Amino acid sequence: MDAAKQNLSLAAATSSFTICSMGMMVFNKLAVKALPLACSLVALQMAFTVLVMMTVFWKTIHIGSLHDVWRWSAVVPFFVAMLLTSMFALRDAPMSLVITFRACSPWLTLAVERFFPNPTRVGVPSMCALLMMLAAVCLYARDLGGADQTTRWAIGFVALNSLLACAERLLQRLMLSKDQAPVDISKTGVSLLNNLLGLGPILAAGFYLGEHTKWSEVAVHMSQMDMFWVGMSCMVAVGISFTAIWAQSLISATSMLVLTNSNKFAVILLEIFVMPEKRQLTVCQTAGAMGAILATIAYSMARDYEGKLEKLANEKGTVDEKAPLIAKSV
Repeated sequence: MDAAKQNLSLAAATSSFTICSMGMMVFNKLAVKALPLACSLVALQMAFTVLVMMTVFWKTIHIGSLHDVWRWSAVVPFFVAMLLTSMFALRDAPMSLVITFRACSPWLTLAVERFFPNPTRVGVPSMCALLMMLAAVCLYARDLGGADQTTRWAIGFVALNSLLACAERLLQRLMLSKDQAPVDISKTGVSLLNNLLGLGPILAAGFYLGEHTKWSEVAVHMSQMDMFWVGMSCMVAVGISFTAIWAQSLISATSMLVLTNSNKFAVILLEIFVMPEKRQLTVCQTAGAMGAILATIAYSMARDYEGKLEKLANEKGTVDEKAPLIAKSV
């Protein structure tokens, strides 16, 4: 029964995060066009999340001690910077570019997770999937030679966002996973802390960029539909703040990033058929984007297979704890 409950919890966490992640990218893309002030938009989403956490989920918030808050505060700068760089990238680049380049994130987390108390072991099937990711990204990038300066800046933001996402997910895993060094804070508690402690830095960044001088001008030109997209992005931000932490507490940081990438088929199709950019995707870019998503799914399946083999070997007492991280899965 415990195993069934655990599997049900895992399925609920990953599926709800997938829906929120997919909706977050689409609504953020529409919202940042409606409200082209990235810091202000992120601050609005965070403030709305804090409001919901303090009212609807107040009874579920648990914070063990100030020491736990101090430890968790190390996650906040990466959380804020990750949200902001993602918004900058979405503002200036197609969603397919963001999705494709993020596919390489597992390479970074695997390198860092090697130094964790219980590092992720990667076998030959997983390595093949990781190499597929690189090939797909190269295929997509092949037709970016004529990209304008704005797109080049967006690529830089995507690269920075991937680095920040890796750091944030790894820190979350370290402080949430039971086999690492967890903090005594509930899922809603860490969500509240992420958004509450992050409001100050994001508002400071907005004032530094002079966004406060443009508020009245932007507000005057916003239509009801623009307000709807901004409102929906705030709603989904609440969902993803909770479901991301819920899912992260049950799976590794690498698996979390793979899950984040693997739900984007629908987003690519939406961009092609419903929300086309001024510069249409080429055949190579479409193939590269789809290939990157397929590679992340293949990686996820390979990791699941290798995990079962490792568990079976561990039960038989044949796992060598000092074995190298990249080990054959036979």
